[in-house]
Amino acid sequence: MDIYKNANTKEWINSRVPRIAGRLEEGAPIGGGLDLQVRDEVYEIFDDIMAVLFPGYYSHRFESEESAASAVAAKLASISVRLGERLHMAFNYHCRFDADGCGGCDCEERAAHALIEMIESLPEIRAMLVDDISAALDGDPAAKFFDEVVLSYPCVEAIAAHRVAHRLYSMGVPIIPRILSERAHSRTGIDIHPGARIGSRFFIDHGTGVVIGETCRIGANVKIYQGVTLGATSPFDKDGRPKTGQKRHPDIEDDVIIYANATILGGDTVIGKGAVIGGNTWITKSVEPGMHVYNGSRGGECYP
Repeated sequence: MDIYKNANTKEWINSRVPRIAGRLEEGAPIGGGLDLQVRDEVYEIFDDIMAVLFPGYYSHRFESEESAASAVAAKLASISVRLGERLHMAFNYHCRFDADGCGGCDCEERAAHALIEMIESLPEIRAMLVDDISAALDGDPAAKFFDEVVLSYPCVEAIAAHRVAHRLYSMGVPIIPRILSERAHSRTGIDIHPGARIGSRFFIDHGTGVVIGETCRIGANVKIYQGVTLGATSPFDKDGRPKTGQKRHPDIEDDVIIYANATILGGDTVIGKGAVIGGNTWITKSVEPGMHVYNGSRGGECYP
């Protein structure tokens, strides 16, 4: 059907569409060059980071160690150029459009510093991810092989994206950390804010529906299941706006297990070392180390 042949439609397109376009243009937010193309470029850079963190898994296998080293070096150089450009763009955007921007700092220098620290940290990040994968092997009887976990467990991609995003977030990089975390969220169903601090040997079993908030602190050797929320109680100021700049999410100490669909809220809430939180619980108060909590909030059934 050629709708343009309809006289009424043709008249409407010619007369009204330009006016609608003018109204849309009025007051439209002005982007600073950070469009969907930039987002896709960040996705591609992260995919390449995964390829250098796990060569042979997220990239082609190599004939020898020498060829692998050469390929990784070339990939790292490419990542450095492209990531450096995106970091510069992000810092520049922040300075131009954010009220709390740095106000005339050397964005190029900040981007260079962030880039170098990020690339230098990749061996440390891979070591942490190997520990995370080992925790999955130790904590899930269904996991048989390292390769199986790397290639098929959604928590690997989600935690890898978080460890990269958190390093950038810690350096004050705007926007890019959230792009990484939301990409992982859309692909895995696991939503981890890049501000969350997560210790070693972290394992998310199944993963769908997990939410971890910005100011959450998680210790070492923590295991959580699908549907767990480590969230905020949404405190508001006197004008009814959500408060910012304060601790809003719980702390989870070492060796804690949190079962499916548990909800733990509040910046003052601490789940003590070695505690076990049962499924479908609702917790807004701290739990002592070693306690087992089942069937409801902190006032529910607790066992030493």
